[in-house]
Formats: sequence, structure tokens, C-alpha cells
Amino acid sequence: MAMRAPLPVRDGVGPTRLRVPRTGPWATIAEYVTGRFSHIDPEVLLGRFDRGEVVAFDGTRLSRETPLGAEDFVWYYREPPDEPAIPYDVTVRHLDDDLLVVDKPHFLPTTPGGGFLMNSALVRLRQRFDNPDLTPIHRLDRATAGLVMFSVRPATRGAYQTLFADRAVEKVYEAVTTIPGSGMPPLPLVVRSHLTSTRGSLRAIVHEDREPNAETLVEAIRVGETAAHLRLRPRTGRMHQLRSHLAGIGLGILGDRFYPDLLDEAPDDPERPLQLLARELRFVDPLSGEQREFTTGLALREADRV
Repeated sequence: MAMRAPLPVRDGVGPTRLRVPRTGPWATIAEYVTGRFSHIDPEVLLGRFDRGEVVAFDGTRLSRETPLGAEDFVWYYREPPDEPAIPYDVTVRHLDDDLLVVDKPHFLPTTPGGGFLMNSALVRLRQRFDNPDLTPIHRLDRATAGLVMFSVRPATRGAYQTLFADRAVEKVYEAVTTIPGSGMPPLPLVVRSHLTSTRGSLRAIVHEDREPNAETLVEAIRVGETAAHLRLRPRTGRMHQLRSHLAGIGLGILGDRFYPDLLDEAPDDPERPLQLLARELRFVDPLSGEQREFTTGLALREADRV
């Protein structure tokens, strides 16, 4: 069971939970925190304790003197980072009492992370609708554009989350890829592999010696001389599954800086977004029993050039 946060959502941002060691060379929790975040001025961090902005699981305020070992976790609000602006808006495709479906643009993360906080679809939407209960039911990579579903209220959230856990949602993507010198592989093609990811890793890891846990059906929409416009139907939802699977058969997605080769970090280039789009979502609504279908209003800029 998920641990309930003792602090409310503030300005669209939920509190952050930090695990604190029970023993170590620190006399107090505050001393551990200032050492853990040594890149931040210690007085800034200690000021949060003085203002009662660091709390225990039951909401009790912690002070500079709270001894190490008194709590296993503490909660606090992240300070908004000096993050780059992302001048692309989130477009609402559907809204009812239970579901919010939006088009997420390229470069905008679904949730805070990686140096982005206020510039995330979740925070923007919580602020727009003044609804701290909004929660993503699934996620897209920051580089990927297209449909994302959010739960509007906790009472029905589990029913929709179960759809994804049970693979009961049909997801359709589109991609524009390069064509290797050896030519296109025969399509349609089902690509399978065993993919894992580790915390902090930039790319999915392919294990050739393990049974497949990721599967994607790849179909051709249009094939040109040097590029192809493809339809992708993932059966599973592993990290970077589509990008890894296409790179594995020689069809690198245009604008991909991670696959097949990991390129040096560089600023976002609005002229070269990743040509990967979450186009359609279909499922039987767990509440009404009706068939639901959503289609993005976005398009891949390179698709018409194939």
C-alpha cells in the first residue's frame, strides 16, 4: 500500500518523501539532510526546518534538533528549480467526472523529474483545473508526444489503473524512422525482447539470454526511399520499448538521441523533435462498460515527407 503524504499538493506540486537512515555519523535529521543536499546552502535547508516545512509521517513538524533515528521518512516541498521554459501547451481532448485525456507535446515531461517541476503536464493541469487529485494513469517519455490519461478523482482511479496493469488498453503509436542501407525488414513484424531498466539509467537494457517480456507489432503506413512512416502496437509497456525495438531492427526513429546510439546531452531542438507519437487509446470503460476511443490531434512533422 502506498504511503499517504502528510502534506497537501501546493501550487500543483505534491510533497517529496525522503528516506532517512536510522544510524550514521549525523546527530540530527537536519544534519543528514544538509549533508545529503550539500549543493544547497545549509542555511536554506535549515530555514525549512525552522518554518515547519519538513514533517514526519503524521504531519508533525521536525526541528533542527530532531535526532537521527526518530523518523524513517520525512516529507518536504521541493523548491521550484531554475528550469528551462517549455513553450508548448497541453491540449485537452476529453474531460468527464473520472477521466482527463490530453495531448502532451514533445519535450514536456508527464510528471516532475529530471530538473523539471513546474514545466510538467501534471503540475500545469493541476493548476489549470485547480484539482490536486489529478494523477496520471500512465506516462509518456518527455521526448514523446501524444495522448496521456489522467484520473480526475481517487474514488475511480484504481479501476482505470487496473486496465493498464491488465494490458486491457489498446495503444497505437506512430513513428518516422530512417531506412538502413540493407533495406527495410519485412513488415508487419512482431518484435520481442527482454528489457529492464535501472534507476538513473538513460536507456533500456536488452537481455538476449532471457525470455521476452516486451512485445511490439510494427506495421508500415508508408515507405519512402530513405524514411518510413510506421504504426506501432505495443502489447507491453516497458521503458523505451518502442525506441529500443525499432533500433534493434535497424529502424532508428528520427530525432532520437538515445537509440541506436547514445548521443551527448544537448539542448532541446524544436526543429528536431523525436518522431514518436501516441496516437490512439482504446478500452472498455470499467465503470460504464462502454467502448472508449481517443485519438490525438497532433501529427508527426516528418510523416508527410516520407
